[in-house]
Amino acid sequence: MTLILKNHVTDQEKIRIASNFILKSPPKEIKEVFNDLRILISDDFILKQVVSNVFSKYNKIQLTPVKIGYFKLDALITDYNDLGSGRFYEPRLQKSFKYDHLRNEATDFEPWEPNLTTEVYRKALEEAATKYFQDHYKQGTCCVFSHYEGGRITLTICIESHQFQPQDFWNGKWRSIWSIVFTSTADVADIRGTIKVQVHYFEDDGNVHLVTSKEVKESVPVTTEYQIANEVMKLVEKSEIDYQISLLENYEVMSNTTFKTLRRSLPLTRTKLNWQNILACKNVGNELEKLLLVF
Repeated sequence: MTLILKNHVTDQEKIRIASNFILKSPPKEIKEVFNDLRILISDDFILKQVVSNVFSKYNKIQLTPVKIGYFKLDALITDYNDLGSGRFYEPRLQKSFKYDHLRNEATDFEPWEPNLTTEVYRKALEEAATKYFQDHYKQGTCCVFSHYEGGRITLTICIESHQFQPQDFWNGKWRSIWSIVFTSTADVADIRGTIKVQVHYFEDDGNVHLVTSKEVKESVPVTTEYQIANEVMKLVEKSEIDYQISLLENYEVMSNTTFKTLRRSLPLTRTKLNWQNILACKNVGNELEKLLLVF
């Protein structure tokens, strides 16, 4: 494989291919993917270019949590709190920090001032979102960010929950992003939500990487900051519960019907199949259904 890459693929194509592999890495497995790419490409100069650009993008896409010293809750690395030059802010602490994308470390803390126009709405929504998160998720974190431009207030809820169980041959992550946009004189606020589930199940007899998502578009009335927060979180709760139920139902159907339809009296080779291997595939569907219950 290394020889093929060397002889038939340009350096720019190698960078593009390696970047795509890294961006699609399963949760908590980016280092394993990177190490495999290092063997395949066998060119550290190219990999350094990939690392400098892609690891940052991957961490923000994944809503990567990072420890913040004494603070009991993790901060999140996202596009919504990116200050540029490798710095991010944590609104609950009103501090910014330098983030190392390779070591997953936060350092060099400095004071950070919130926008006074949006902060009253952000804090109200943060309070409601934190309560919702604590009621529905076993681990992970959530954070609310705000932005003000041209008279428009944008509040963004980022929720990250994960289960990393490599000793049991699986890793999984739930991510959801909810953006609420309105003006102080508007009657309604527009809501755009994206829910994403990513699970990697791997064993000798089966390997499945599930990536699925759902988009939500709704609106809520604009009243007081606390009423807006409560209405938003009611919508978030209903949307996320409905989506989880639909996933469980779909994989129950797949386990009971889809895999069974794979069977035929004799395959094209006219020889009997090893049904133990086929049953292992069916078990993958069952395992996915079980894993979705832990988020």
